Amino acid sequence: MLSKTKRLGRSAVVAFAAAAAFTVTMPTGNAFAINKVECRAGENYLKIWSHSGNKNSVDCYANAGRINFGSWWVDRIYTGNNDLIYYDDNGDSVRVDRWTDISYPNRPPKVKAIEIV
Repeated sequence: MLSKTKRLGRSAVVAFAAAAAFTVTMPTGNAFAINKVECRAGENYLKIWSHSGNKNSVDCYANAGRINFGSWWVDRIYTGNNDLIYYDDNGDSVRVDRWTDISYPNRPPKVKAIEIV
């Protein structure tokens, strides 16, 4: 009887250790979430100038992640210290490397989502 109790106890410990190891090693998805932040001079945030209809907007973003952009026309992107992928309404994805300042004066892309990678 004692050996059966020891086996059950040992099995419980092994199962607990396996569950703990599984919990620690499995990915949890996005650990960070992209955030819209206040644009400040001297900061190296992702900065996007855009328009939709008669509305113009300048928005800054920080942290890795993906966010819906609402299908706005993008006039300019400054990536700062961020690598960016934007997803346009045509289904294309475009990567823009960090420290890039790009303007789209004639044919701006209509962006539906952005992702800081």
